[in-house]
Amino acid sequence: MAIRKVRTIGDEILRKECKPVKEMTPRLLELIDDMFETMYETNGVGLAAPQVGILKQLVVIDVEDGNQYVLINPEIIETSGSQTGYEGCLSVPGKTGIVTRPNKVKVRAYNENMELFELEGEELLARAICHECAHLHGELFVDLVEGELEDTETAYEETEE
Repeated sequence: MAIRKVRTIGDEILRKECKPVKEMTPRLLELIDDMFETMYETNGVGLAAPQVGILKQLVVIDVEDGNQYVLINPEIIETSGSQTGYEGCLSVPGKTGIVTRPNKVKVRAYNENMELFELEGEELLARAICHECAHLHGELFVDLVEGELEDTETAYEETEE
C-alpha cells in the first residue's frame, strides 16, 4: 500500500469524465488499498480515483459508521430530501463552502469483487456518495457552493444548520 498524491483544483484531470471499470485487476485492487490509505492519511471521508490521477469510475468512502465502501461504476438511482451544510474536499485544501445535497440517496455500484449491489445512505453518507460520484464526472463541490468559499478554520467556528 502507498499514499498517493492528491490532485488539487486547477489540475485538469479533476474536470474530466472517468471511464467505467470493465474488470477487476490486481492493479485496481492495489489502487483501492492505496486510496483508502491516502484518504485516512489526509483525514478525508471519501476519495475518487481522479483525485489521485486515475480516470476510472472508482470511489472509496468511510464515514466512520463501521463500514468501508468501495463503489465501482456507481450510479445514483434515487434521491430524496435535502441537507445544507459545510463541505470540503481533499482536492480543494483549506477551503469549505455551504452546499445543499440530497439527505437520502440510493446508489447502484459494483464492489471490489465486481458484484453488483445497492447502497442506501442518509446524511453524511448521502453527502459523501453525491460528492464522490460527482468527481467521476469532472464536477467539484465548488461548483455548488452557495455564497463564497471560506477558509476551513473560519467555517467550523460558525454553527451548522
